[in-house]
Amino acid sequence: MAVKPYRIIPTECMNVSHRKTVPAAMILLLLLLLASCILPIRTFDEQRWRAQVDSTDPALLYAPHLEDGRYFNPWMPMHRGFGDFLRWQLSERTLYSPEEEEEVPRVLSDLPERIRSTPGDFIAWIGHATFLIRINGVYWITDPIFSERALLPKRKTPPGLSLEEFAALPGKKNVLISHSHYDHLDSNSIRRLPADTRVYVPLGLKALMNDLGKQDVVEMDWWQAVSCGDRCQVVCLPAQHWSRRITQTTDTTLWASFLLVTSDRKIYYGGDSGYFIGYREIGRRYPGIDYALLPVTAYDPRWFMHYAHLDAREALDAFRDLGARYFIPTQWGTFRLGDEPIGQVPSSLSKAALSTGTDPARIIVMGIGQLLPTDSRDPKL
Repeated sequence: MAVKPYRIIPTECMNVSHRKTVPAAMILLLLLLLASCILPIRTFDEQRWRAQVDSTDPALLYAPHLEDGRYFNPWMPMHRGFGDFLRWQLSERTLYSPEEEEEVPRVLSDLPERIRSTPGDFIAWIGHATFLIRINGVYWITDPIFSERALLPKRKTPPGLSLEEFAALPGKKNVLISHSHYDHLDSNSIRRLPADTRVYVPLGLKALMNDLGKQDVVEMDWWQAVSCGDRCQVVCLPAQHWSRRITQTTDTTLWASFLLVTSDRKIYYGGDSGYFIGYREIGRRYPGIDYALLPVTAYDPRWFMHYAHLDAREALDAFRDLGARYFIPTQWGTFRLGDEPIGQVPSSLSKAALSTGTDPARIIVMGIGQLLPTDSRDPKL
């Protein structure tokens, strides 16, 4: 039986005035350890969950989503609290083989040189949810995190490009921020971006961007579209997630996905999300998406993660709902945020593609630092 480790604070770290509470604290610790040994892996009814998703009303995707200063998903509000988190921490963990635990994505070097030698547009994976996109010669970066930690979780693989190398690229930079969680909004990385960087954020995050030294900030609500240049639009779209930072109350800023639209290209960036009917509506309203960058991470245990995260099968379902030409998985291979190993996504997607009849040629699993030219309708890695 695998149990999550607990950090025991040595008694010498406790204030002398609290020595009388040590026995009670030790009893509580022992109870927690005992509970972790008797709480089994909780089962999860996939069919019931899918029925819940399918029964939601698409009209609620357009409903008001702010009440008493907090944002929410009106089609299916989240009902999960600290007790659920505690149960996850006190439960058994799924056992993975040593080979699965050790697997990581390949990391390619010399990305700056390959950028300079690539004449057209491209998508390059920097790591986690950070992608560098050149579209119509303009640079975009999604949820940039170059730091060693996402608050607490430590990087397992290096970024495919340094922040200094990104800043050295010619022209003004554009950034898409999907939400406030630390693995998507890294204060240190935002602070170190060039001062004239334009940042697109969901509602509520402009003030934080200003505090981090970025004044060219476009704050957007779901379904809002803004011009980003000649024949170019950024569309802010719904996602099924939530928000919080240490200095921010839960859900006081919005979360979102984004669509980059030009005269000859549509690139969808899914941010962080669980599976929801919004993918069908986005595909209906914006047909002809070329690339769908969708998260596949932190899906184990399913009973706890299913609302806010996609597993491999759901990611392929979202890809199908969007009607996109190609699917690129995001958010794997860098930080361990769920119980599953960081390198499990390729094998999970292969199995899911087989069971769902998805053409594997339409799934592009990139390596960190890999550059994918997008001018061709049939890209070759």
